[in-house]
Amino acid sequence: MDDPVQLTEFGKILLIGVVGMLLVLFTLLLGKVISPKKPTLEKLSTYECGEEAMGSSWIQFNSRFYVIALVFLLFDVELIFIFPWATIFGRSELIAADPRWGWFTLVEMAVFVGILIVGLVYVWRKGDLEWVKPQVVIPHVDVNIPKSMYDRLNQERYAVRRFELVSESTNPPSTAGETKKPTFKPKFRKPGTTS
Repeated sequence: MDDPVQLTEFGKILLIGVVGMLLVLFTLLLGKVISPKKPTLEKLSTYECGEEAMGSSWIQFNSRFYVIALVFLLFDVELIFIFPWATIFGRSELIAADPRWGWFTLVEMAVFVGILIVGLVYVWRKGDLEWVKPQVVIPHVDVNIPKSMYDRLNQERYAVRRFELVSESTNPPSTAGETKKPTFKPKFRKPGTTS
């Protein structure tokens, strides 16, 4: 019969987890207690991946930070799979048992790395690894309106009148020179319907 004092395998895992959490909490507490406290404006500022933290956080940013980080992460995770593969299938005992193991695992890893290289070439050819894209593509739409019409509209000066919303219940009907309430009501149609 098993000795009830001994820990089971799950008990050992629980013990390792508890000791790990206690060590992490101890180091955090130790850092909090013995670290010098000399706050400066630069130390208290937010670290923004090398960007100067100023103004509102609701601004546009260069999304290529994340594309390059994802490509790096992809190849970093690839190495996590290659190291165990090399240590397990590179053993001479396994290859001596059946020589086909070496060729099978080599082809298997070549397919794995090949898929990743195809993805890298795709991202490279698309231009997503370039920090500044070399050419800007201006969209072009074929319409029957001549370019001279657009040029004439862009060159013409328009008088913009001030708009004021006037309530009919509080103000008498407008006289000459006053701003009038708009007389149109917009009509909204559902897509695909005709009127």
